[in-house]
Amino acid sequence: MKNPMKKHIPNTITCCNLISGCIAIYYALSGDPLMALLWIVMGAVFDFFDGMSARLLGVSSPIGKELDSLADVVTFGVAPSAILFQFLCGFHQHFFVFLPFVAFVMAAFSALRLAKFNLDERQTTSFIGLPTPANALFWGALLSWMNDRLLFEPYMLPDYYYYIVLILLPVSCYLLVAELPLFALKFKHWGWKGNEVKYSFVVTSLLMIALPLFAGYGFLGISATIAWYVLLSVLTQKRVA
Repeated sequence: MKNPMKKHIPNTITCCNLISGCIAIYYALSGDPLMALLWIVMGAVFDFFDGMSARLLGVSSPIGKELDSLADVVTFGVAPSAILFQFLCGFHQHFFVFLPFVAFVMAAFSALRLAKFNLDERQTTSFIGLPTPANALFWGALLSWMNDRLLFEPYMLPDYYYYIVLILLPVSCYLLVAELPLFALKFKHWGWKGNEVKYSFVVTSLLMIALPLFAGYGFLGISATIAWYVLLSVLTQKRVA
């Protein structure tokens, strides 16, 4: 006899992703980007296991797909935008009071990315455009590191940090919806042949995350890893037809 409860397991995990995103937003707006980043990471873990559990249990459903996208908009769209908003609040006095609100443009592009993903049948084994979890991790790691600099050097964070962020914002929004092929860490087999790029990325990523962490740069290596992921994909993936 089928267990009627198992069909609710993937959606429950997805809701845990959504709750993680809500908590990340709270910490972001409270001025604690590191805790916000950790809750985004927690959401990413739940996001990984909800799809896996649905496939293993054979209970995939249209409502699960829609719920997953809604949760991802919160955790990987609104949460990193909230971190960026809080960061830009320290810079708005130089320009105008509405400047920090440009951060939420990223949430809109993240929603558009997820909507396109749901309708795009080309992204079964790879991605087209930067996945929202990768984008969220990039911003969470970068801004938590910048916030640490601000804590150690109160009111002395150079203006060019803010300019860099304002330049990176439209770049990341573009990457979310660009027709740019990016590889996915999905393995059809565990052999080296055919997986050279994926294994090389995993090894280099571990080094790129670990070395800055031990050198006192916090999780800045996560941002570097996401940038490396995009660059490596550009160098190795075939262009979209």
